[in-house]
Amino acid sequence: MKHRYIPMTAQDQADMMKVIGISSIEELFQDIPASVRYPGVLPMSEALDEAALLKHMKELADKNADFERYTSFLGAGLYDHHVPVVINHVVSRSEFYTAYTPYQPEISQGELQAIFEFQSYICELTGMAVANASMYDGATALAEAGALASGATKRKQLIISRAVHPEARQIVRTTARGLNLDVVEVDYKNGATDLEKLEALVSDNTAAVIVQSPNFFGCIEDLRAIEPIIHGKKGLLVVSTNPITLGLLEAPGKLGADVVVGDAQPFGISASLGGPTCGFFAVAEPLMRRMPGRIVGQTKDIDGKRGFVLTLQAREQHIRREKATSNICSNQALLALCASVYLSTMGKTGIREVANLNVQKAHYAAGVFARQSGLTLAFDTPFFNEFVVKLPDGVNMDDIQTKLLDNGYIGGYDLGKAYPELEGHMLVAVTERRTKSEIDQFANRLEACL
Repeated sequence: MKHRYIPMTAQDQADMMKVIGISSIEELFQDIPASVRYPGVLPMSEALDEAALLKHMKELADKNADFERYTSFLGAGLYDHHVPVVINHVVSRSEFYTAYTPYQPEISQGELQAIFEFQSYICELTGMAVANASMYDGATALAEAGALASGATKRKQLIISRAVHPEARQIVRTTARGLNLDVVEVDYKNGATDLEKLEALVSDNTAAVIVQSPNFFGCIEDLRAIEPIIHGKKGLLVVSTNPITLGLLEAPGKLGADVVVGDAQPFGISASLGGPTCGFFAVAEPLMRRMPGRIVGQTKDIDGKRGFVLTLQAREQHIRREKATSNICSNQALLALCASVYLSTMGKTGIREVANLNVQKAHYAAGVFARQSGLTLAFDTPFFNEFVVKLPDGVNMDDIQTKLLDNGYIGGYDLGKAYPELEGHMLVAVTERRTKSEIDQFANRLEACL
């Protein structure tokens, strides 16, 4: 056989063609007009043997600026956090690694319990009553939260802060378009949502106010002040949060949030050059039946033994399409397990320590940057582990990023890409993995690049 991983011989192919009455593979495509077919052979390299292919793929992989060879100060949604070794050991076990949707609880108790533990952790962290089995990522979870708010309130307007991650805002708009929802953006002031403008925009037609805290600029939103603005109009407060901040900050559920979503990537999930990640979705009890996806519930079997089952499945695969709350039809069980193992490993004290390290190191870094010539902090609103640095006017951010990369550093996010008014501003992330030496050297190198 030419391809030892594909169990089909030339004789197998000839036999199949004989059965369906053709003499060549080309005849399978005879209904496609010749004018739209690609003539000849696609411009691709020749097939490689296994050794050559592995060498070629390694050469391609080595072009990536990964976190092991470069010191990263890039955040903006994906972070270079420590991933305990035990996580990969557990999730690589075949019973988890190859598991699929646990439709049959009698043979899926391990998978169901793992999901149940994830839900329990999320509820405890967010201060909410119920959490689902996970979402694709934090951005799609936020979009689903907007859809839930519209369905629950029978209103068509969503107000979202411009300090919410720009990609998440795009996904919210995409989802809203299909539901005929009106998305209104409220501006920021000093790095956080402008509360005066927010209050002026909220009306009796507002289904939800959507904020992110810490927001895209790393600033902490005043949820206590936002909550009465929307609840006074009987709308919902949707909060997107970085879960690792909840080791120190008050849970959004304790501050009046109706829906809390976010991305569990900081909990032991590798950035993996961009994903996949794992979203979480938690709500107050009155909204439980409107949640997308699925919930794993705890029950007892006929003998009174503890067991787990899928319950409240409001997705369109399980109930009539017009009654479904969402077309989200799966969950990130393996990555949710990563988060659960991380939380189990770290414990309450560990999560608090990691959060505190992020805060302390980020604030140390901000102080270092503030002392560098040509660099200033853009906002003075309290922040967690990300902050915005203003570079001198007229600098070329692409050139600076290239110079930093040449010196072994992955620079912060160029905010001018998403916020024209913040051209020449860099969003810098500092996690527990960064050392004092790395921070000092990065600040010096950035100053030298100006």
